[in-house]
Amino acid sequence: MKLEEYLKNPDKEKLIDNIFSEIKKIQKDYEPFITISEKESREELKKKIKDREFLGIPISVKDNICTKGIKTTAGSKILENYVPPFDATAISKIKEVGYIIGKTKMDEFGFGTFCLNCAYGIPKNPRGVERSSGGSSGGSACLTSALNFPHISIAESTGGSISCPANFCGIVGLTPTYGLVSRYGLIDFASSLDKIGLMGKTIFEVAYGLTKIAGFDKKDSTSINKKPEDYTDHLKKDVSKFRVGVPKEYFNRVDEEVKKEVWRAIKKLEEKGVKYEEISLPSTKFALPTYYIISMSEASTNLARYCGIRYGETKELKGNYNEFFSGVRGEYFGEEAKRRILMGTFYRKAGYRDRYYLKALRVRRHIINEFKEMFKKFDCILSPTMPIIAPKFTDIALLSPAQQYAADFLTVAPNLCGFPHLSTPCGRAKGMPVGLHIIGDHLQEGKVLQLGSWI
Repeated sequence: MKLEEYLKNPDKEKLIDNIFSEIKKIQKDYEPFITISEKESREELKKKIKDREFLGIPISVKDNICTKGIKTTAGSKILENYVPPFDATAISKIKEVGYIIGKTKMDEFGFGTFCLNCAYGIPKNPRGVERSSGGSSGGSACLTSALNFPHISIAESTGGSISCPANFCGIVGLTPTYGLVSRYGLIDFASSLDKIGLMGKTIFEVAYGLTKIAGFDKKDSTSINKKPEDYTDHLKKDVSKFRVGVPKEYFNRVDEEVKKEVWRAIKKLEEKGVKYEEISLPSTKFALPTYYIISMSEASTNLARYCGIRYGETKELKGNYNEFFSGVRGEYFGEEAKRRILMGTFYRKAGYRDRYYLKALRVRRHIINEFKEMFKKFDCILSPTMPIIAPKFTDIALLSPAQQYAADFLTVAPNLCGFPHLSTPCGRAKGMPVGLHIIGDHLQEGKVLQLGSWI
């Protein structure tokens, strides 16, 4: 059943038994969850079941978004026992129409491309269990791909953490404009880059979910005060007058079979009347290093709070401050978290801050301006979502950390600039899903969804 059909005639009580029966089977086969919240879900439904306005939509949540009374770990041992006393703003809003079925696996604090850095195990791709679900929102994509019920997954992206797993698992992933959805209650990775977004099996699911969670929040200083919009209104509108840009740089280092499927989708749009033009975004080559310098610098700052004194797990208070601090962080942070903290600290050091961090901020502004010039001429920009299909775990094991970072080169630029972007399935290569990336100008989610609905 599609969400559109379910919304017309929801049988909430019958669904919850069936959905948790399937969830337990999915968890056994693919392991997408850190926490399954069956008890909390049933209590929530019991309170709201008589409310005709409550639609009872099953909602999964990436584990770095706070959920009242449900453990929230950010995929890290340092937050293993954290149970938030409040809901993130996005969760408060989505709970008006749905209930939380569980918290999904993720790379620790969002640090990863293949969801191998979670302290609570690795989710398997339902399209091939020997392959990665993608990261860092790998659990959300894994569950969404496997679940046969109407469902919305609330996820988060810093540099491609929605688009990448959506691509690998053959589902739809929407990353909104930075600030459109409140970040209040989100456990930070990089404050100027983090965005709460959505995953679903269909464009309708993510458009409907965005309609519910978007909006101004005075508790978030980066929140945009924008008039509410029903994003489902854009679906199936005519796209024949659209003009799209296809950057040639976004097809470098991309597998030939992936290129073929993406171009097939672009030609399909052309048949609908969409005009496309090959363009150049020369600053693309700077996006990857710029993203990693900024994100690691901000992560180093944000994760300093987890020192065993005020936040996170702790140990016996002994030795001097540095010994205690290092002991806690050394034991409870994973290898990738330590690597990014150290690199981010280096980029912010006296003598290096101007050379790396401040220069990266200037380059980000240059990349934004380059995109903005293109959006004066084009409604959207199209590219492959990822340069490869979901890789096998055995192949990922052969890659160095730097090679793993390089896999993000197509997704980091729109994230760096805060542009809305959508990954939607557009074909298959070697039996695995291929995603088309649709990038729009700030606050142009409607256009992105409109174009995506035609693929």
